[in-house]
Amino acid sequence: MFSRTWTPKSTGDYSDNIRRLRGALDTADAVVLGAGAGLSTAAGFTYTGARFDRYFSDFAEVYGFSDMYSGGFYPFPTPEEFWAYWSRYIFINRYLDAPRPVYDDLLTLVREKDYFVITTNVDHCFQKAGFDKKRLFYTQGDYGLFQCSGPCRQETFDNEGAVRQMVARQRERRIPAELLPVCPYCGRPLTMNLRADDKFVEDQGWHQAAERYEAFLRTRGSGRVLFLELGVGYNTPAIIKYPFQRMTARNPSATYACINAGEAACPREIEAQSICINADIQQALTDLNPA
Repeated sequence: MFSRTWTPKSTGDYSDNIRRLRGALDTADAVVLGAGAGLSTAAGFTYTGARFDRYFSDFAEVYGFSDMYSGGFYPFPTPEEFWAYWSRYIFINRYLDAPRPVYDDLLTLVREKDYFVITTNVDHCFQKAGFDKKRLFYTQGDYGLFQCSGPCRQETFDNEGAVRQMVARQRERRIPAELLPVCPYCGRPLTMNLRADDKFVEDQGWHQAAERYEAFLRTRGSGRVLFLELGVGYNTPAIIKYPFQRMTARNPSATYACINAGEAACPREIEAQSICINADIQQALTDLNPA
């Protein structure tokens, strides 16, 4: 649909773009938020450096990886070691609060608006910040859910109690064997409800959220809609970025806005309807919120 010609990143003056985006927010009939990994990074959920060292220095010393992402693919020799790593990973990235109030600032921006959120993030930060659960669509899963590794059925299981036990009782990078999570129906090992292959479970809650999102888009499609994209890169552009751009192109009253340090750009075809801000998300949200 679009040419391969894109606008230069962060077109225009930063202050002018913030002013334009503030105006688009104020006049929008509806706001569709699209959030990627960059938003949680801005909130302090980093996977390298001091935060990795704080929580995983013991794993790094023994297994040799130097960031949480790499650790997630490490071939641990036993399930007890696997779940010692993953329970700690889930605990700090799902059950601890984000170090910075980025999600709270975002909620302040849209609380009084007719909004909906679609996100590829799996850390539950939107709900913890107070966003309406019925206005959220987590497309790629949730660190807080287990699923059967088969899977034997399209059902998920809350994991907070199990994860907290694994974290509390692990010793020397292993959990007790009796804490290994198994499917209550077929006895197979449980795994994380994260979209990695065709075994990802889309449970009833996932489908209900997808239907609410589609209904929101269908009923607001012709009005003054702001498609606000935050921290979305090019790992999975077909979920948020490209649909936002296509919907903007189809609706002359719509605005496409992108905030992403180093990756804020848009196709030439919608340049007049776009606001591209190449900046730190936390700073941009601070500047957008009225004093």
